[in-house]
Order: sequence, then structure tokens, then C-alpha cells
Amino acid sequence: MGGFFGIASKNDCVSDLFYGTDYHSHLGTMRGGLAVQSANGITRFIHDITNAQFRGKFENDITKLNGNLGIGVISDMEDQPLVISSHLGTYAIVTVGKINNMAELAAKAFTKRTTHFSEMGGGGINPTELVATLINQEATFEIGIQQAQDAIEGSCSMLLMTETGIFASRDKLGRTPIIIGKKNDSYAATMETCAFPNLGFTTDYYLGPGEIMFLSPDGMEQRKPPEEKMQICSFLWVYYGYPSSSYESINVEDSRYRCGACLSREDDIEIDLVAGIPDSGTAHAIGYANDARVPYGRPFVKYTPTWPRSFMPQNQQIRDLVAAMKLIPIKELISGKRLLFCEDSIVRGTQLQDTVQRIYDFGAKEVHMRPACPPLIYGCKFLNFSRSKSVLDLAARRAIRELEGENVTDISAYADSSSDKYKAMIEIICNRLHLTTLKYQKLDNLVKAIGLPKEKLCTYCWDKCE
Repeated sequence: MGGFFGIASKNDCVSDLFYGTDYHSHLGTMRGGLAVQSANGITRFIHDITNAQFRGKFENDITKLNGNLGIGVISDMEDQPLVISSHLGTYAIVTVGKINNMAELAAKAFTKRTTHFSEMGGGGINPTELVATLINQEATFEIGIQQAQDAIEGSCSMLLMTETGIFASRDKLGRTPIIIGKKNDSYAATMETCAFPNLGFTTDYYLGPGEIMFLSPDGMEQRKPPEEKMQICSFLWVYYGYPSSSYESINVEDSRYRCGACLSREDDIEIDLVAGIPDSGTAHAIGYANDARVPYGRPFVKYTPTWPRSFMPQNQQIRDLVAAMKLIPIKELISGKRLLFCEDSIVRGTQLQDTVQRIYDFGAKEVHMRPACPPLIYGCKFLNFSRSKSVLDLAARRAIRELEGENVTDISAYADSSSDKYKAMIEIICNRLHLTTLKYQKLDNLVKAIGLPKEKLCTYCWDKCE
């Protein structure tokens, strides 16, 4: 995934930029970058944050920065922000999203004969540089950004900093959010509203799909109105959104309580304790426990000072090691108990299988699992929030392959929770994970818990609807 923060102020913006960007660190990615505009031009720093905190990497750099305009980013893979010189002027740019037609767009750009791209590690094209190239082909920033958004298949939200202000552009279907905050003589653009309260900002405006807003120290100005159609990613509320953040005015933590309550209302089992697989399953578990009137507890605690998020590393063995080392069981809350766990989702299931076995090893009588969303059977093609190299790595797809063989083409029946094929798939996953019972959230209930109409949500990874 990834996240960004930008600020335009009548005063020095570096402190707010630093902490505002840091509030996107939970997105669990690999590069961090800051760029600040001053009277002397743009100053930029980029660091690898794979095994280090953003703050620790940049706390010395910020003493060398000063200016009233700035953008920062936590990036999936590529170095950002990029500083670009063009006929439009010199600017800095950051992007978040996933461009599925990069090769096609790059080939088209090469027909101009004057286009070139710097290499990323592994020889790929930096997607942010590609976006800048598309923008530079037009006469103004507004037209360039709009043309880039129209050309991109997938999603791409961006901040573009010029000498006078910052363009904030939300992707054309609004799959990722951009929110404007205000404080005295400062305006900020963020993907996570959790960045605002402790910095003294109040949430002022939610950009619509495809909308372009220009922020300057004097205020904000709409440069392109929003589109009608929106397909914001549902997984923001299920998993990767921060609990204290809100998107489309809907708070993440509150939504997860409702999600857990929906899981509870579909259940009729007797249990001793409800728990969340920390941290992302915690709020769902609280909602379940409150609705079911069953004690909530923490039979696992998470050790985070030195262990990163387990979905980050590409290597499965490293992911498993991280997951095992950071979850510490409490035997007194496990032994002899009938336990029900809420989890945000089951992606591959490899880590969860090991976790369930550890729960049994510590004496659990029963282990029930309640994922907060339906089975992932299609995989996301719009955002980089999963590190699965293939959709066939997904636990549900492995179960489907076991039932259907290698050459199955139509798997739509497995998205229908009332079908026999769906029930057979769930049984295979349940047995593989050695669970007492497994019951996924129904898609209708998840939509209800989020609180937006289904047509405004992207649910592609569950039912292939976009």
C-alpha cells in the first residue's frame, strides 16, 4: 500500500510534515521520503525504512530542512518523492496506488523519442516517474494530472508540490482517500486522518473521486470537481486503515465494532472468551464480545519494539518467523478454554495455521475463527496491500484448486455464501487450519458495518465487483 502527507503553511512546515508523514508508518512499506520547498528550491531526503522506524531515519535530516511547503511519503517499493524539472517548472511528486498498464504507458511515452526513465532496483520503471512523464506531456499541471489519471488502469492518488503550492489529486475512482485538514494558517492533505488531532489540525474536506485540489498558504482551491462514481477500498475499514482514522466521514474503529457485532449475530456457539488476533483483529473481537455478552480477553500479546509487520517481507520463512516471534501466548488465558478469535482476514493462512497450533499446544479446548470479511478469492488488482505473488497463494484459491483441479475457469459460485461449493471450500480451509469451527463474515453484513452503499465500495477481491 503506502501513504502520504503534504502541507502548505505561512510558517515553517517541517515539524508538522515530519510527524504527519510518520503517522502513515503503519502501512508497512519499505521507503520513506520528505521534500520541502523553500526560497532556495526543493530539498529532499529518501531512506530505506525496511528494518527501521521512519522517525529514526529522518530525525537528523529535518534539522537541515526549512520551508513552508512540504510533501512526505511512506512508499511500497520505489524511491519518492521525485524532483522533476520540466517545461511546467521544477516540482516534487509522490504517488500511492498500483498502475496495471505501466508497460503500455511507457511504450507510448517512448514514441515521443525524448522520453527516458531512470531504473528502479531490478530494472523496473519507477511508477511515480511514469506519472510525472504523463503530466509533463500537457500544457498545465491540472490538464497533465487529469490526463494521467484518465490513462492509468488501476489507481493512483498523488501530491505534486510546486513553488507556490501543492496539488492533491485523488485517484479517479476514489479507491484511496485524501482528506484536507486546517490549522490556523496551514492546510494539510493526508491519507490518514489520524495524523491530524495531535498536530492541531481539524478535518475540513474529503476529496471526491478524481478531484484535484490546490493547497497554498492562503487556502485551498478546487481545480477539478469530483466524479460521481466511487469505488473506495473496503479493506481500509477491515484491515489496513488506522483505528483512529476516518474515510468518507466513517471511523475505522467504530466500523470494526459494528463488523464484530455482525459476526456475533450470525453465531450460536458457546465459548469462554473472545479474542482478536492482534492488532487488526482486536476491534472486531471487541465488537463481537460486546454484542454476544461474552468476556473479551488477550490470550496473545504482541511484542512490537523490534519486530516489523509480518506481511512486509517477501520471503515466506521470514514472514513466518516475524509472526511467531512477536505473538506471545498467555497460558492462563488459553488452557482449558473454548476460544473464539476474530481476525481481519485470512490471506494465505500459513501464519494463522501456526498460530492455531500454538494455541492448542498451550491447552486450548476449542479454537473458533471468525474472519471479519468474506474469503479472498480474486486478489486485489488495484492496490498493493497484499504481498502474495500469485492469487493462487490465497487460502481460498488453494481450497478451490483442491476441489476443482488446476483448470477451473468459473469460480463465481465460491463467492456465494449460500452455495454448496462455498461450504465445501470453507470446510477445507477449516480442516487445514485445524479449527473447531470457521465462519466468515457475509459480504452484506460487511457492507452494512462500513455504512456506505455497496456501489460506492470496491469489493473486487471477494466477489469480483468493481
